[in-house]
Amino acid sequence: MKKVIRILFILAIFIATACLLALFTGNGHLIKAVSNTYLKGRSGPSIDEYSIFENRVVKASKKPFIWPSSVNYNSKKLTTEELNLHEELKSIAFLVFHKDSIVHENYWNQFNDTSKTNTFSVAKSFIGLLIGAAIDEGYIKSVDQKVGDFLPEFKSGEKAKVTIKHLLQMNSGIDFGESYGDPFGFMAKAYYGDDLYDLTVHKEVTQAPGSVWMYQGGNTLLLSFIIRKATGKTVSEYFSEKIWQPIGAKESALWNLDAENGLEKAYCCFYSNARDFGKIGRLILNNGTINDQVILSQNYFERAIQPVNSKRLNGDLVDYYGYQIWMTYYQQQKVIYARGIQGQYIVALPDEELIIVRLGRKRYEEKVNNVPLDLLHYIDMAKRLKN
Repeated sequence: MKKVIRILFILAIFIATACLLALFTGNGHLIKAVSNTYLKGRSGPSIDEYSIFENRVVKASKKPFIWPSSVNYNSKKLTTEELNLHEELKSIAFLVFHKDSIVHENYWNQFNDTSKTNTFSVAKSFIGLLIGAAIDEGYIKSVDQKVGDFLPEFKSGEKAKVTIKHLLQMNSGIDFGESYGDPFGFMAKAYYGDDLYDLTVHKEVTQAPGSVWMYQGGNTLLLSFIIRKATGKTVSEYFSEKIWQPIGAKESALWNLDAENGLEKAYCCFYSNARDFGKIGRLILNNGTINDQVILSQNYFERAIQPVNSKRLNGDLVDYYGYQIWMTYYQQQKVIYARGIQGQYIVALPDEELIIVRLGRKRYEEKVNNVPLDLLHYIDMAKRLKN
């Protein structure tokens, strides 16, 4: 018994020392990170852990849009091969909408049409839409306005050259770091830390703004700080007012914060359900309008889905990204989509009047023309199911 007590005492001393070391070296986020990953048998974030963070409510519409079911609703089933793919990639929701109706709806593992799960980087596209709303309302002059007009840390040096458009297009020239495998990196600190503003605004420009495309969440965070400064409202409040309520969201959503009453983790961490995410797809499909109500001006929306045409550090041309949103052509049809790291997708195919929402825990790392391979499979499934 004494030996067990001695071991437990040594272990407690070791843990306490490790925690103190993390705090004194500016890595206090590691305490929360380790306790919510490795100590729970995981190596990274989960889609259903909003309860471990502070959250802000994104209020739903008082007059929600209720998706009608197609006359062919769920009449076609997923094939064995398709089901195996969903099982392999741990899908929790797969929905297909055609001409403003639900054609197909599947859930797995006790998830359902009201389950709140993390969008991860799909939220970046939400911020891109919200910048458009702020421009339409006159809070922001244009995408060419300097970031320094809103954030004092960008008033001098190379940072004074950075515009809102640079942030939208991920070519600000600031290398925040985007590795999710580095426990000491920017993304780990952004996800588990408690001071997003200080973490983000002091990063320096390393490439000429507008010259190099680097997909990094720090750009999205800066956009969210600008929204808050320009509108005087929290990102959640403004998103509810300008997007979530106008699209007819049925359920209030949650947005993770860095601290109590803090800032939204705007590059990720928006929690809602598949049916309401489909209404974002409806907004995209209809070029920024809902039932003839203009949510985003056509001028902004059309520019938002034009390719950046900057180059990556390796020289490859980026013709598949716009204002915080992805695009491609598949089978000669344009595809506009938002995507998250664990295979979260909101997809619009304008030529087909088709919307796809897929939520889950995994995606394929393999890409075809910079499009995750699993997304192409989901598009094939959706086309078969809607016919």
